[in-house]
Amino acid sequence: MSSLTDLTRLPVVFQPGDPPRSGHLAFLDPDGEATVNVAEPHDGQVRLRAAAATTVPVAEAVAVLARARADADAHPAARFWGAAALVALQLVTRGRILPGVTASDFDSWRAGPFDAADVQRIRELADAMPASARAVPLDAKAEHHDAVLLPDAETCVRAFLDAVADAMPRSPGAVRATGGQAFAAVKPVKVPHLRGWAEEVSAGLDSGVRLSLRLESADPATADFRAVAQLHSLADPSLVVDAADLWDGRDPGLGGRARIDATIAVRRAAGVWGPLGRLLDSAVPDELVLSDGEVEELLAGAAERLAAAGVEVHWPRSMVRGLSARAVIGERDLAPSDLPSFLGGDHLTSFDWQLALGGERLSAAEMDALAEAHRPVVRLRDQWVLIDPDLARKARQRDLKPLTGLDALAAALTGTVEIDGEQVDVHPTAWLEELRDRLAEPERIDAPDGLAARLRDYQLQGLRWLARMTSLGLGGCLADDMGLGKTITLIALHLHRRGSGPTLVVCPASLLGNWEREISRFAPGVPVRRFHGPNRALADDGFVLTTYGTMRLDAAKLGAHPWGLLVADEAQHVKNPSSSTAKALREIPAGARVALTGTPVENNLSELWAILDWTTPGLLGPLARFRSRWARPVESGDRQAAERLARLVGPFLLRRRKSDPGIAPELPPKTETDRPVALTTEQAGLYEAVVREIMTQIAESSGMARRGLIVKLLTALKQICNHPAHYLHEAEPRLAGRSGKLELLDELVDTIVAEDGAVLVFTQYVAMARLLERHLGARGVATQFLHGGTPVPRREEMVRRFQDGHAPVFLLSLKAAGTGLNLTRADHVIHYDRWWNPAVEDQATDRAYRIGQTRPVQVHRLIAEGTIEDRVAAMLAAKRSLAEAVLAAGEAAFTELTDAELAALVELR
Repeated sequence: MSSLTDLTRLPVVFQPGDPPRSGHLAFLDPDGEATVNVAEPHDGQVRLRAAAATTVPVAEAVAVLARARADADAHPAARFWGAAALVALQLVTRGRILPGVTASDFDSWRAGPFDAADVQRIRELADAMPASARAVPLDAKAEHHDAVLLPDAETCVRAFLDAVADAMPRSPGAVRATGGQAFAAVKPVKVPHLRGWAEEVSAGLDSGVRLSLRLESADPATADFRAVAQLHSLADPSLVVDAADLWDGRDPGLGGRARIDATIAVRRAAGVWGPLGRLLDSAVPDELVLSDGEVEELLAGAAERLAAAGVEVHWPRSMVRGLSARAVIGERDLAPSDLPSFLGGDHLTSFDWQLALGGERLSAAEMDALAEAHRPVVRLRDQWVLIDPDLARKARQRDLKPLTGLDALAAALTGTVEIDGEQVDVHPTAWLEELRDRLAEPERIDAPDGLAARLRDYQLQGLRWLARMTSLGLGGCLADDMGLGKTITLIALHLHRRGSGPTLVVCPASLLGNWEREISRFAPGVPVRRFHGPNRALADDGFVLTTYGTMRLDAAKLGAHPWGLLVADEAQHVKNPSSSTAKALREIPAGARVALTGTPVENNLSELWAILDWTTPGLLGPLARFRSRWARPVESGDRQAAERLARLVGPFLLRRRKSDPGIAPELPPKTETDRPVALTTEQAGLYEAVVREIMTQIAESSGMARRGLIVKLLTALKQICNHPAHYLHEAEPRLAGRSGKLELLDELVDTIVAEDGAVLVFTQYVAMARLLERHLGARGVATQFLHGGTPVPRREEMVRRFQDGHAPVFLLSLKAAGTGLNLTRADHVIHYDRWWNPAVEDQATDRAYRIGQTRPVQVHRLIAEGTIEDRVAAMLAAKRSLAEAVLAAGEAAFTELTDAELAALVELR
């Protein structure tokens, strides 16, 4: 067997040890090195057999056994011991462990004391034990079946519970209690001198008592509270007696050791809450007079700590009436008449604590009485009521710091707000609820006059959403998949807002021509001007188009111009808020801001913050607070935080995918295929040599030098997977016959060209694209190559040539051509090498798979078998599902892997 999980498919028996933690689970494994005598049925009798076994210490086996409990493939004996392991772990978690001294005088922990429910559960477990789980005979030398005796099931279960209890708690705190390593070290310690003490502490595992406290007060106005000690039988929870009655001899059946057990219980409770130690100073630990401060301590959390330790605190029923507090937003304010001004931060919103008794709100006078109370009780509505110190503080400080309009809206959307670092539920007032609901209702508008196109239903919904958000002075991020028509939706928004001022569009240089053509086509007569290149000038109406580079250089001039609408196309270009491009964009004021991107989250949630903090400044708070409140919990898997964040950003981010109902029928089918290819002998030799060489260097380095070597290693391996000539930087390379990927590319291209198709071939390396251009040209295949250095006019000409069918193969640099281009002539997309982020690959694929495509699209991803590309493919699949939720965890931080993890990632298999 290859693992502990595999062993759970086999029969298993428990072998007790002395001390219990030295016990083992013996899995009857044909390949095992140990031998155990087991009893088994044979021809209607019982025989003994020496069986090979693999023995595993209890501490190592517990976790695997606990999982085996629900594993249908596990052996019944393994599932049984898994159920027993779960019971043992629950006992340990509840603190049901006691010190003991074994027959060999070793220190040990034992499971107990048990209450009635525990005893019943142990007996039920014993009744359910399969014979194969206790098949080791009591007398291993017995030769006849009639002499074979198996251990008692309940005795066996209890021994196993003791073994788990002994294997788990090895706390240094025991050193202070015993004056040595006993009960703390894993190595057994001889402690014969502690046997008497241990027997006293552990006596009556199935009996024992539990302590509780009953608080009483004859007259809360004048008398102190007193805590009365009550004792409950663990074996029979219905038996309860005051400590005073027990010491007076009135025992309803707790047993002869009840006083000792009670004293031990009080001592334990005093360790949780110090004032209970005074009970031990009196002859009878019956009751304790409490000061007001001690009552407040119990109300402020001490009672919860005692309850966690098994000591319930029972308050006077007449004084517990459900005093509660909730945070209320906007109650003292009138509904704002100017919502854009309100949400823009010009007004503050009241934020208060509101207290209620039994669900009925307290009056201002009652709140004052509560705030001025100097004791842990107050007279409200003709009754004494216990006051939690935290509630009293809220009554005294009920006016909280006012919120901005945007913060108030954010709190209404999420249902929570942060107060002193703590998330608190909030209640918005009626007008704030109405504003929140208004965000969920789109503007009922039709396509504007002057739009020379019919909007698809989802595009009309996008227009209505943008119209509603911009009318409120709020921005938004239209995050539809590439190719679904974000450009035409934005043009329609400009026409709808006609008269609000000019629209400035900031986009990559490669998209200037596309924007100009689309505006002229869909909004004929609307002025459009490029603010790019020499002699650039602004306009007072229509559209002004500029690039991110020009915007960065002329931010002051653009910022001084009045803009009705500011649009950031391919907004992932400003996902780094500290970049000069992002800072320059923030300097340009406008009546409304809209971000367009198909990938609002590529790597982590801070990118989402960067986009939405630009469209709607202040919505998500400062970046540091956003990271601590939202990003870290969500990226760590906190589902509740993810749901709250989704409620917060939902109204400000519209995300539609091509697979959504109502959109899919607009597009032909798309088929995505991972195409594994084998390395050639040359590639495999290079791959293993590079791994050996650089992994040796990595093992001897640290810090930034180590991270740099890891990046070097990953880059080299990906280049080798592409082609040896790519890695070796050969000037005049021989290309054919040296790369599995290149051979598959030839097959695919031949088939596509023969069927009169067209293909986009993406690679992240310009050098590799040039090798492909050379190779395909030598084979007589017409190609063209677009990369980051291609001038804008030349890009536009290449797009027209491809769309007109002049070249069936378009080679593209992934980063330079992965966005903005409309290449629907292609019905195939080949990703020659993999990018670390699936969202980037999706954007590249969407150059062909977009509105206007009429043929099915086939996507081919070339993956070198047994290499790092194989392993990264699995990571990308997982990351894709996160990206689709627009709540993505960061991509694998390869440079932070350990040497062992890195070796496993890059190993050639």
